Amino acid sequence: MIFSQLDTLPKEFSNAFKKRCKHTRRRSNMMLNPLNLKHLNRIDESDADMITLNLEDAIAPSRKKEALYNIALFLSHMKESRSFIVVRVNPLKEGGEEEIAFLNNFGFDAVRVAKVKDQNDIARALTLLSEDKELHISLETKEAFANLATLRIDPRLTTANLGILDLLTSLGLPQSLVRPDNPTIDYILSKFLVDSHTAGIHPIGFMYQEYNDTEGFRQWCKREKAMGFTSKACMGPKQVAIANEVFGVSKEEIARAKHIKERFEEESAKGNNGFMDEKYDIFVDEPIYRDALLLLQDTL
Repeated sequence: MIFSQLDTLPKEFSNAFKKRCKHTRRRSNMMLNPLNLKHLNRIDESDADMITLNLEDAIAPSRKKEALYNIALFLSHMKESRSFIVVRVNPLKEGGEEEIAFLNNFGFDAVRVAKVKDQNDIARALTLLSEDKELHISLETKEAFANLATLRIDPRLTTANLGILDLLTSLGLPQSLVRPDNPTIDYILSKFLVDSHTAGIHPIGFMYQEYNDTEGFRQWCKREKAMGFTSKACMGPKQVAIANEVFGVSKEEIARAKHIKERFEEESAKGNNGFMDEKYDIFVDEPIYRDALLLLQDTL
């Protein structure tokens, strides 16, 4: 916990500055409402790989300044966290610019900008954002959906979060389409995934709104993992636990990847970049080796 009790919080910001998150795991990205002080107080001990502190659509306009102050206060007193911390700001012209400018000097890992449309929005956000922080985006508009593969004008833009309900509204499509058997949703997910990887952006799957339907959430996680996703937006600890499990890497997968890595490097040193591996009964060459490296990277 950041504070031992919440009855009398400090009135001044502290100079504590959280070190940058070192791990690269991105299985779960938990959205958190900064008006809930009890939840905010535990962001330093969460099991979520990522935590997104939400200033946007879940916060009423009359309480956005209160939410922003809460984020700043808790961040300023937080010395470390196991999670990668993101602050989701409002659209740039609807308070987002001022929020980024205010938050720049606090210790967190990335800003996530809502409702981006094109490279101009990316350029403006990067101009405002301090050099030590990543830029993430919410993909919620038809313009961003069409332009995603061209949006990475700077390496600080690392991650895109699929806001599927807003995107469907932007496309003039009903939200009732969000079903596991719907080909339109499959197309949206596939295009989002491939365009993100084409641009060198990490894609995070959409948030499943029915929090208590854990089986439904698990099925979406499995479906998206089968498509190639490695990350999922989460509403709370129950969804985080499922996402961490489904998108995690098993001990058997790690052992296999380590074996392939070691065997390939041994054989490559002898000038042999293609060979049959008897243990796993597989022909190992450079593509198999690179896939093993990719899997091991996700376990760091």
